[in-house]
Amino acid sequence: MSDGSGSGAGGGEPGGVEPGRVEEGLPEPMVRLLGDYERHLVSERDLAPHTVRAYLGDIAGLLDHCVRLGLDDVAELDLRTLRSWLAKMQTTGRSRTTIARRATAARVFTAWLHRTDRLPIDPGAALGSPKKHKTLPPVLRADEAEALIRAAADLADDGTPVGVRDVAMLELLYATGIRVGELVGLDLDDVDAEHRVVRVFGKGRKERAVPYGTPAGRAVERWLRSGRPSLRVEGSGAALFLGVRGRRIDQRAVRDLVHRRVADVPGAPDIGPHGLRHTAATHLLEGGADLRSVQELLGHASLATTQLYTHVTTDRLRRAYQQAHPRA
Repeated sequence: MSDGSGSGAGGGEPGGVEPGRVEEGLPEPMVRLLGDYERHLVSERDLAPHTVRAYLGDIAGLLDHCVRLGLDDVAELDLRTLRSWLAKMQTTGRSRTTIARRATAARVFTAWLHRTDRLPIDPGAALGSPKKHKTLPPVLRADEAEALIRAAADLADDGTPVGVRDVAMLELLYATGIRVGELVGLDLDDVDAEHRVVRVFGKGRKERAVPYGTPAGRAVERWLRSGRPSLRVEGSGAALFLGVRGRRIDQRAVRDLVHRRVADVPGAPDIGPHGLRHTAATHLLEGGADLRSVQELLGHASLATTQLYTHVTTDRLRRAYQQAHPRA
């Protein structure tokens, strides 16, 4: 089990142009333009090399499309050209995620062209993106979530520090619905045992307080009393959960744990920590919690994100109706 530190970024399919060949076939003025744009992405926006390559590949594809349409000057780039570029990708079977990402790349590019006086107006400002299909991963039923914790607790009966820690992490993940990054970032003073509340720093370092129940409280208390002292080393610092080498546990170790313990539950879908987050949110709504409360607990910036969980609960209700009602 790893106990180093982990982090990643992604987004859709590759840009369609191999790194190092983005300029192939383009007129010299457009090659120079791509060079200027690359310097902007690297020096001014400080983007990662992978992101820079993706942007350049997408924009090279856009410029190639312009050339094929007979546009030799980037100043002629307009909204119709941008839309025809996206439409061509749709007809060639590109996914919605890919088209949406390339539309974003185009908007960033045209905004830069406008700011640098290469375009009189910014056509990308009016460019829409196809809506991505929003899907949620599978979630555990309430009995499967209970079996997950019970299986981990059975393995921890020998009192080993790692076993005790694993139960505490699983209990806390399911009880609070916090993100795995939020879990591994917890410090000792983030836990208010008296009021059973954990202080979490979410995306954008936004702080929120999330309550947890009695079972999670008992598991965390046992970890602090009999598990953590056994793993603690000089460099442990204030980290709440420690890896086998005594340092702050990393996200990969927690993901491995969740997948392994879920595999112990017969018939349960293979989920990771994010699946446990979805499970917690779904069970809260099924238990009668209102959307606003769940939004606050999960740290969602938009209620629309939380509303996705209503689809899960509605689907379950529909299946139950179809199975139980004689005239379904």
